[in-house]
Amino acid sequence: MTNIPDPADFSHVRDWVFDLDNTLYPHHINLFAQIDRNMTDFVATLLQLEPEEARKLQKQYYHEHGTTLRGLMIHHKIDPNAFLEKAHAIDYSALLPHPELGEAIKALSGRKFIFTNGTVSHAEAAARALGILDHFDDIFDIVAADYVPKPAGETYDKFTQLKRIDTAHAAMFEDLPRNLIAPRALGMKTVLLAPRNLGEFVIERWEEVREDDENIDYVTDDLATFLQTLNRG
Repeated sequence: MTNIPDPADFSHVRDWVFDLDNTLYPHHINLFAQIDRNMTDFVATLLQLEPEEARKLQKQYYHEHGTTLRGLMIHHKIDPNAFLEKAHAIDYSALLPHPELGEAIKALSGRKFIFTNGTVSHAEAAARALGILDHFDDIFDIVAADYVPKPAGETYDKFTQLKRIDTAHAAMFEDLPRNLIAPRALGMKTVLLAPRNLGEFVIERWEEVREDDENIDYVTDDLATFLQTLNRG
């Protein structure tokens, strides 16, 4: 993996696929912290648990099933819509327009997609706040994935088939290393978004970047600059 993009290495790409949270906006904004608290509250209310126990179970389901929602659906047969509505009832004011990122995405040759474990409404709200929503062709969310989240291979297959993506001519941008395993296996160019200073954040072990990770082609902490470099090529 490397941090300096080679435009020639992306000259074949015609479909650009971006995760949303901590990818299209930087990790330090920590919008997900609000979602995380909402999920804990949902679990606490649903199962009549103290907040500490609810959070422990929430994280257990996340580890075991890819999302808290998937665990709740499997073990407690919840209505996913109620959960998603609660989880994404957040304040987006921390997200400010990012015209440089918008212009960089717009300039990419080919189609652009948001592929998220969140919802279309959440992706639209976040992208709209960033001023980049109009530069995307479509959004593939957890509902379209039948609530089976990344990193499940079947979800990537569903996404690529539905959007008719030639994975040999596609690139995937993500903030979680495990979510790049499937796209790399499908032949996609992979880019990991990593915080500039990991010490500022609580990073789970499975989110840390290993130098020998063969599923990651590039690592960057600045998506706009990375894409600008590609466009200059």
